[in-house]
Amino acid sequence: MHRDPGELLEKYKAGNCSEEEKAIVESWYLELHSGKEAPSHKIISNTKDEVWAALSAQKDKESQPVQISKLLLKVASWAAVISIIGFIGFIYLNKPGNRPSIAGVSKKQDIPPGGNKAFLTLADGKRISLTDAANGEVVKQEGLVINKTADGQLVYTVSDSDLQGKNGVQLFNTIETPNGGKYQVNLPDGTRVWLNAASLLRYPTKFSGSKRVVELKGEGYFEVAKLPGKIPFIVKSEGQEVEVLGTHFNINSYKDEGPIKTTLLEGSVRVIRSKSNVNATDNNVLLRPGEQSELGDQKINVKEVNTESILAWKDGDFVFDGDDLKSIMRKVARWYDVEVIYKGEFDDVKFGGLISRSKNISSVLGIMESTGKIHFVIEGNRITVLRDKK
Repeated sequence: MHRDPGELLEKYKAGNCSEEEKAIVESWYLELHSGKEAPSHKIISNTKDEVWAALSAQKDKESQPVQISKLLLKVASWAAVISIIGFIGFIYLNKPGNRPSIAGVSKKQDIPPGGNKAFLTLADGKRISLTDAANGEVVKQEGLVINKTADGQLVYTVSDSDLQGKNGVQLFNTIETPNGGKYQVNLPDGTRVWLNAASLLRYPTKFSGSKRVVELKGEGYFEVAKLPGKIPFIVKSEGQEVEVLGTHFNINSYKDEGPIKTTLLEGSVRVIRSKSNVNATDNNVLLRPGEQSELGDQKINVKEVNTESILAWKDGDFVFDGDDLKSIMRKVARWYDVEVIYKGEFDDVKFGGLISRSKNISSVLGIMESTGKIHFVIEGNRITVLRDKK
């Protein structure tokens, strides 16, 4: 059956393609990289010519990755390729003068992506695997019901009962995601929290008093519910507190990712150093939408950032904007629950682009390997990274 490429691209962008049609569109993307001719439709051919022309123009700047998002915005017809890239792969940008070929990684020991996996630890110490728990009611206590939804959410229903201990001590639950896990929890006040892999959130079974306080380790995205009386919501991480009323923001506090980064999507938040540093030039800053703070020893640095790339994990994607290889592989290691070993120097290797986190690890590694600059060996849950000798 004849399929018009333009119509098929529009269906793909709208998410209305059949599996067969998806495969056709994705094959066009691969053909762009292999040098083969994609369908002779204006959108496809123009995109191919202009993408490679723009990349080739950068060949004298080998140490600087091309800013793919800026390049794509210059040509309206590139919107089709943004969608394709977003589904199946990303482009190697360290030496853009070299057109990559698709090499692929052996799938004999392929590793599936992470999913909705988490453990809930109740105030009484009982530990529940949310991965194994059936959908529906997980916990029912006096004044509290916790339900697990079919799409992997934890939802609290709190009655007017005072959920305090016998001595009036506030009770806390903890939800923790392992490597290869993610989870969404709807807190008792209606606040929604998405936890990335290897993260932990500690929160009260019922918010009471003049503040709503939770503790975060790892990475979490918050959509804070506004309550009458303007009761502030506070997220504590090691070294800082974030105070808000009702807003959307992301906190990355992984220990292996350097200083804590707080990114604001909407509303306003105040980032406060937990312990005042007399040598610091500031101990708190107010963020505006689109800004990110970085907690330094002497200063809380603030800059404007691309929020889409920072929140890609929540939407099920990896997005890299000229990121170095080791930074990328830390994200890969957490999501696929693998150990990464390096043999060689990789400081000069950078990538940019987007790939779905729903793909097996071979899809992620295969695109990077296709550049001819690096090679991966999969042995069980261990990934060895080698310099390609080509």
